[in-house]
Amino acid sequence: MHSTPHLVAWTCIAFVALLAIAGEVLIAAAMRQIGDLDHVRAVAGLTGTARTVLANPTFLAGALCMALNFFAMLYTLSRVDLSLAAPGIASFNYVGNAVAARFFLHENVDRRRWLATLFVCGGVFLLTR
Repeated sequence: MHSTPHLVAWTCIAFVALLAIAGEVLIAAAMRQIGDLDHVRAVAGLTGTARTVLANPTFLAGALCMALNFFAMLYTLSRVDLSLAAPGIASFNYVGNAVAARFFLHENVDRRRWLATLFVCGGVFLLTR
């Protein structure tokens, strides 16, 4: 690592994770709006299915977030050791996806998933030491 200060490293890691979480939540929401792709394909054919997905603004916003996530990841890996960036990003993604699934997608996140999320938070804490 280029002796990147902890604040800069964790800011990069958090930014990558936030883009991934936003992208995944938006794409999941879009796919719920579109519905079962097998049904869409049966009605509209393969080309029509692709057109339906690509015409959905929520899907496009999610895809944009995922593209930005890729470039943010490249920047982060140029500044932060992979041994810190990869587990940090994965951990934040796991925690963020659980929270986003519950509050934005209104999924039923059970007690076992919240407990697992707390363990992940403990792992992230250990990474900072």
